[in-house]
Amino acid sequence: MKLRELAGAAPNLIGLSGDGEIEIRALCADTRRTADLKGSLFFCISGANFDGNKFARIAQEGGAVALAVEHLLPEIDLPQVQVNNIRVAMAYIAAAFYGNPAKSMRMFAVTGTKGKTTTTYLVKSVLEKMGLKAGLIGTIGNMIGEKVLKSTLTTPDPIDLHQVLAEMRDEGVQAVIMEASAHAMDMHRLDGIMFEGVAFTNLSQDHLDYFHTMENYAAAKKKLFSPEHTRNCAFNADDDVTSFMMDGVTLPYVTFGISADCDIYARDIEIAEEGVSFQMRLRGGLETRVELKMTGMFNVYNAMTAAALGMIAGATMDEIRGGLEAVRSVPGRAEMLDTDTPYKVILDYSHAPAALENILSMVREFARNRVIALFGCGGDRDREKRPIMGAIGGRMADFCILTSDNARSEDPYAILEMVEEGIRPTGGAYCVIENRRDAIRKALEMAEPGDVIVLAGKGHETYQEVKGVKRPFDEKKIVAELLEEMKREQKTEE
Repeated sequence: MKLRELAGAAPNLIGLSGDGEIEIRALCADTRRTADLKGSLFFCISGANFDGNKFARIAQEGGAVALAVEHLLPEIDLPQVQVNNIRVAMAYIAAAFYGNPAKSMRMFAVTGTKGKTTTTYLVKSVLEKMGLKAGLIGTIGNMIGEKVLKSTLTTPDPIDLHQVLAEMRDEGVQAVIMEASAHAMDMHRLDGIMFEGVAFTNLSQDHLDYFHTMENYAAAKKKLFSPEHTRNCAFNADDDVTSFMMDGVTLPYVTFGISADCDIYARDIEIAEEGVSFQMRLRGGLETRVELKMTGMFNVYNAMTAAALGMIAGATMDEIRGGLEAVRSVPGRAEMLDTDTPYKVILDYSHAPAALENILSMVREFARNRVIALFGCGGDRDREKRPIMGAIGGRMADFCILTSDNARSEDPYAILEMVEEGIRPTGGAYCVIENRRDAIRKALEMAEPGDVIVLAGKGHETYQEVKGVKRPFDEKKIVAELLEEMKREQKTEE
C-alpha cells in the first residue's frame, strides 16, 4: 500500500514529507520485531520510560522505509508522516493497512476489572448458538472458531489487533467478541472501531501503577461508552461505579444483575460445587432456567453480562441459555484441576484484591474442610494492593502460603514483605515460601480430605517472569508432576 494512502487514513495528519508513493509492505512499532521491520512504516512511539524517536535509526537500519512521527526527524533520511498523536494515527493507519476488517464483522466488547475473559467465552458461545462464526480476542488467546492463537495483551496493540481481525475476516468470521482494557482505551488501541455493543462488568482496585487513581481508571473505561465507539451499551446495575459509567450516556442500553430493577436479571440462584443454576428473567416476564457448568456468584454476573450482549446481538432466550450452558470451563478461571485426590485444587487468575476475594468466597460456599490459599503479587505493578491482598487471604482462608508471582525486576522477598504487612493484623495462619514450585508442594503435602487448595495469580499463564526473563511455569503441569513425585516417594518409604 502506498505511504500517501496510509497517511491519508490518519485523522490527525499534519503533513507528509518525502516520497509518498513508496510502497509500504509492513507496519512496525517495535525494533525488536526484526522480521516486521523490512519494508515497513515504523511508528516512533514514546512511552513513560523510553523515547521512540531514538529507535528511528535502528528501524532504518533494519529495513524500515518510512517513519510515523509527532516531530520530524531531519537527521533520518526517510519519508515521514507527521501527526499530532502517534497512537491515534497508528490505530487508523493499521485499520487501513489491513483493509478495515472490523467494518466487515459484527463487533462486541467487554470491559471491567473482573470477569472479562470468562464473559467473552460465554458471549462467543451465544453468538455460535445464533449460527454465527465467532472470533474472540482476549487475555488467554485469540480464537477463530475453535482455533486458538496466542496473545500477549488483554487488548492487542492496533497493528496486531487489525492483523488478527483481518485473519478472522478472511476465514469467514461474522462476529467478534473482545476484551477491552482500560489501558487499551487510554492508549487509543481501539480508536476507529465501531462496536455493536459494549458491556461493563465491574470496577475494583487494579492497575494503579499506571492510572494512579481509581477516578482515572474508571474514566478510561468510560470512554468506551460513547457514540465514537459503540451503538449500544450494557451495564451491571449492581456495581457501585455503574452510575458514573452511565452518567451522560445517550446511547441505547440494557441493565443486568440480580436485582429485579434490571432489564435482565437472575433470581432463585442455587450454587453448588459442580455449577450454579438460576432463573433468568427479562423485564416483562419472559424467563428460563439456566444450568451453568461453572460455579460461584461471580459467574452468575458473567453469565448475565453475556446474556445482555446476547440480547443486543438479537439472540433468542433459548440461544442465550444454550450458549451459556455450553461453556464448561475457561482456562485458569476457577478451573478445577483433575488431581484424583481427596482434596480439590483450583487454578485461578485472581491477581487483584477483588478477584482474590471472589474466588475465596466462592470456594467457601462448597469447601467441606479447610481453604488453603496460595498467592503472591506481581512486581512492577500496583504496590498498594499487596497488603490488601494479604489481608483478604488472612481473613478468608484457613491457611495462606505466600509465594512469588511474576516478580519481574523487583526483589521477590520485598514484595512478600508488603503482602505480610496486610496478613499479620488478621491473625490468619500463614507461611512464606518464595519458590512457587516449593510452595505448591507444601500446599499439596498439607492438604487433607475435603480441603480446597486455591492457586491464585497465574491462571492460564505458563511462565514466571523474574529479572526480565520468562521461564516456563505451567501450574497444571507442575501440580501433576508434584503429585507423581509424592506418589513415588510414598512407595519408596513403604
